[in-house]
Amino acid sequence: MEYNVEFYQKLNGEVPVRDFLMNLNPKKRAKAFRDIELLKVYGYELREPYTKSIKGKLNKGIYELRIKHSTENSRIFYFTYKDNVFVLLNGFIKKTSKTPSRELERARKYKEDFERRKQHE
Repeated sequence: MEYNVEFYQKLNGEVPVRDFLMNLNPKKRAKAFRDIELLKVYGYELREPYTKSIKGKLNKGIYELRIKHSTENSRIFYFTYKDNVFVLLNGFIKKTSKTPSRELERARKYKEDFERRKQHE
């Protein structure tokens, strides 16, 4: 079974993950797209070191796609929408061992916005 991957789009038309990916250098971007492809193929069966759920009650349902290129780590937050659709929310380059709270906050906000807008379609 192949899974679908969608990019979250803000009301103003911006697509945060696409913008993040396009700002990566070509090799890092290619690695990120390969890992997104793994998510499409393996879905829920894709585990660490490629994916990990985000801990904490506020972050329920949010996962991170863990992209490692050379010594640099990137993350893309995503969640499951319906059974076979993964929605990519936002991405960032991880510079410390702790995930920046502003990036998590942004992911939660985007997830809520996506779900609210889908309810009204």
